Amino acid sequence: MDQRHDISRREFLAFASIGGLFGDVWRLLPWFRPKELAFAGTKFQIIRSKRPKHARYRHYLLIHGNETTAREVLTGWMRTHRGIAYLVENQTREIPIEGGKVDPNRMFSDAGAEANLARENPHWTQAQTQAALAVLDREREKLLHAILPSNRELLFSLHNNDAGYSVLREAPISDLVALNRKDDPHAFFLCTDAADYQVLAASPYNVVLQAHVRAPDDGSLSRRAAQRNVRYVNLEVRMGEAAKQTGMLKWAEEHLA
Repeated sequence: MDQRHDISRREFLAFASIGGLFGDVWRLLPWFRPKELAFAGTKFQIIRSKRPKHARYRHYLLIHGNETTAREVLTGWMRTHRGIAYLVENQTREIPIEGGKVDPNRMFSDAGAEANLARENPHWTQAQTQAALAVLDREREKLLHAILPSNRELLFSLHNNDAGYSVLREAPISDLVALNRKDDPHAFFLCTDAADYQVLAASPYNVVLQAHVRAPDDGSLSRRAAQRNVRYVNLEVRMGEAAKQTGMLKWAEEHLA
């Protein structure tokens, strides 16, 4: 073997964990590209795309398994756009944990996770709740390290909603609000970066900025992204509106740096 390439995976990871200079080297090494990410008994499919090479490298997430329109949109998008996507493999909104269930977008803080576990598992004992919280505490950082981008790259999270949820629920707790389509409150962007908000506010879609949310921590990924100064954009549309969600994603891709 050529000594220039005689480096073990363990050695590479040690270097890569330093960050900075080595943080993105893994993308160049085909032997370190897993197709799945395991989290607390649930798996996320990993889709990587290198085309077109001149495009910006983006990160994408589908975290609710029952949001089938978002899954369809993201799967199709990754065939022609550069970046990495994580798609939860289960088909339900919640994921299993310790014999119960939890909303995966409510597990990114202890307070949010505990409240959601109590809501989703009303017959659990305190011991069962604590056991599940211990699993989440042990696994959470591994998942966040994988899905949250570094170097100010952008994370798009795709969601679908129904009649019970719209931008009108987020507006009162947001820093800034642009209701560009008041007649279509279910289609909106939620972002965590002020500069991204200024760009998205010029779009034909509703937008909210949540860099400093005026509400109790609900354990959502957007809260963790804002806390860690990560550029996060959530694209919400009603279930079944694939063309609209694709259009929103296209607008954001073309206009955000």
